[in-house]
Amino acid sequence: MIDAHIHLDQYPNVETEIKKWEEAGIKGVVAVSTDLRSSYRTLELKLKFPHFVYAAIGFHPEQALPNETDWNEWLSLVKAERHRLSAIGEVGLPYYTLQQSSLSLANYVEFLEKVTEVARAYDLPLVLHAVHEHAELALAILRKYNIRSAHFHWLKAPLSVIEEIIQFGYYISVTPEVCYRQRDQVLLSYIPLHQLLLETDGPWPFIGPFTNIKTSPLLLFESVKYVANAYQKNIDIVQKEVLANTLKVYQ
Repeated sequence: MIDAHIHLDQYPNVETEIKKWEEAGIKGVVAVSTDLRSSYRTLELKLKFPHFVYAAIGFHPEQALPNETDWNEWLSLVKAERHRLSAIGEVGLPYYTLQQSSLSLANYVEFLEKVTEVARAYDLPLVLHAVHEHAELALAILRKYNIRSAHFHWLKAPLSVIEEIIQFGYYISVTPEVCYRQRDQVLLSYIPLHQLLLETDGPWPFIGPFTNIKTSPLLLFESVKYVANAYQKNIDIVQKEVLANTLKVYQ
């Protein structure tokens, strides 16, 4: 399996961790970035582990927008490293921190449009953080710019929006919360297997059966057990299809 969304740059001793994950059977990770510095670090990890790391660079929306200098340097980085990139991300629209921001949602919408134009220009998929009512806004931007491939990570959205995301052929992932949280289990019930990805969003911590367990791609083995049971399919079949989905988006 491939972890479809992880903040690899936030892990200490990452070389040791990757060795352990590979030995356990993890095939790779989609490493997302949060800002310019994070983007550089993600690309360093891609160079060091070229067959394990699928690199995505971007600016996480739950923070202040980048200044012009960082934006221009990031654009140059995309252009220079296009051949090593698997996606643009993590990008999207803020929800949790918007009330503390000095900028309005409109500023973030404008920025997401700029990022989406970059993704389209380089034919790269988008890794999206867009939850609740903002998921519909993000989806409208994808459609406006005719984005071919996108991944809504850890999605929380009304059913009507989930159905539209699926209709347009985009991908949705679930985290280990699917093993114990009803909201995520309901979301899973709407996602066709051929549009499902599995992620951890590590090192984000989980509760339930994963309380006090360090988040890593190894938790995918628990997620896939639940998913296989939910779809009433053999676990090997589910693993193969989810892996194929992930490679279709990011390879």
